[in-house]
Amino acid sequence: MSTPALRRGLRTLGTLLITLSAISPASSVFIIAPGVISGAGTGAFYSFVAAAVVGVFMAFVYAELASAFPLAGGEYAIVTRTLGRLPGFAVLGLMIITQVLIVAVIALGVGTYLGVLLPGVPGSVIAAVTCVVAAVVGIFDIKLNAWVTGIFLAIEILALIVVSALGLLNPARSFTDLLAHPVASDGGPATVGAIAIATSVAIFAYNGYGSAVYFGEETQDASRGIARAILLALGITVLAELVPVTAVLLGAPDLNALFASENMLSYFIDSRGGGTLDTVLGLAVALAIINAVLAIVLISSRMLFSSGRDRAWPRPVNRALAAVHPKFGTPWVATVGTGLVAALLCFVDPKLLLVVTSTSIVAVYAALCLGAIVGRRTGATAHAKYRMPWFPVAPVLALAVLMFVVYQNLLDPAVGRPSLIVTACVALLSIAYYVLVLRRKGGWKLADVTEEKADEPA
Repeated sequence: MSTPALRRGLRTLGTLLITLSAISPASSVFIIAPGVISGAGTGAFYSFVAAAVVGVFMAFVYAELASAFPLAGGEYAIVTRTLGRLPGFAVLGLMIITQVLIVAVIALGVGTYLGVLLPGVPGSVIAAVTCVVAAVVGIFDIKLNAWVTGIFLAIEILALIVVSALGLLNPARSFTDLLAHPVASDGGPATVGAIAIATSVAIFAYNGYGSAVYFGEETQDASRGIARAILLALGITVLAELVPVTAVLLGAPDLNALFASENMLSYFIDSRGGGTLDTVLGLAVALAIINAVLAIVLISSRMLFSSGRDRAWPRPVNRALAAVHPKFGTPWVATVGTGLVAALLCFVDPKLLLVVTSTSIVAVYAALCLGAIVGRRTGATAHAKYRMPWFPVAPVLALAVLMFVVYQNLLDPAVGRPSLIVTACVALLSIAYYVLVLRRKGGWKLADVTEEKADEPA
C-alpha cells in the first residue's frame, strides 16, 4: 500500500503567505498584545523585544530542523527523528491540543469585531461558524488557499500601518520615557518579573513562523524554501507587531484609561482617529482573524494527517485522517475534523483555553532546541541544506530564556503555574498512551516520506 502524499502546489512565496496569515500580526496586536500590556504595562515593549530575541534563536533552530525534515507533521515529526519516539509523541500530544485550541482562541475574536454587523449574535456562535467555514475552504487546492490568505493578509498589514501612524505621528510621551520608566498597569513601576511573565505571552503573539514546515510536503524545493519562509516570516512578524504596539504605548492619550479599557486597541483608535476609523479597522481585524483561522486549520489538519499516516491512533481513525482528496490533493477528513472540534471549543471559557496553550509552546520550543543540538551530534540533521549560524549559540541561549520564563511562571499562581501543570499533564498523558498502547502494539511506525518531484507550482 502506497504512502498517502499531498500535492506539491506551492512556491516559497505561497508558503510564506499562509504562514504569516497563521501568525496573523493584526490578530496578535488586537487580541494578544492587550494581555501583554495588562501584565507588564508599558514594559510590554521590553516583553515584545525579549520575545523577538527568543524568536531569532528559535527561527534559526526551526530553519535548520525544517530543512532537514520538511514534513507535514511539523514539530512532532522533527523531535521524533532527532530525540526519539517517546519525546516525539509527547510533542504530538501537546501540539494537537495547542493547535486546535489556538483555532478556537483566535476565532473567538471574530465576534468582538463583527459585532457591528451582527448585533445580538453571540460571539461564540460567530466563532464556531468561522471555524466550520474555514474547514470547508481548507479542503480546496492549497494554491487557492495561498492566494486567499495573501489577499486577506494585505488588508491586515494595511490596518497595522494605520495604527502605527496614529501613535508614531502624534506621540503623547517620548520613546526615552518608555525605555527608562516603564509603568505597570496599576500605576507603579513595571517589574522585571512582570515583564518576564508577559514575555511568555509575547512569544505566543509571535508564534507561528515555524509553521511553514507543515507545508514542506506541498512546497517546491522544500529543504531550502521552508528555511527561507521561516526566517522571512519571523522578520516580517516582529516588524508588523512591535511597531504598532510601540505606537500604542507612545500615543495613548491616557495610560490609565488604556490599561482600564475593556478593548485597549479600540480605545486607542477611537481617541486618536475617531469612531468611524475604529469601526473600519475593527472590520479589517475581523477579516484578519478569519484569515488566521483558515491558515491555522490548514496547519493543524496537516499535523493530524501526518499522525494518521504514521499510524498513531486506532486503524479506522488513521485511515480517515490520512485520506487525501482525489481532486484537490489535500487532507480533507483531517481538515473537516479540525474545524468541527475547534467549533465546539468556541463554547469553552476563553480564559481556560489560554491557560492550556500559554506554556505548552515553551515546552515544544525546548524540545526543538534539544533536537537541534542532538541532531548535530548524532548526524541526524547533517543532510540539512540550511545550517544555522554560530551553532550552538541559538539553541543554548533559547533554552536559557525558556527556563527563565518557566521559572517566572512558577512564581505566578494565577495563570503561569496552572498552565505549567496542564502542560505537564498533557505530556504525561501522551507518554502514557505511547507506553501503554503504541509500544504494546509493536511500536510507533513512522511513514517513510521523501521529498518528491513537485507538481505544478504556484
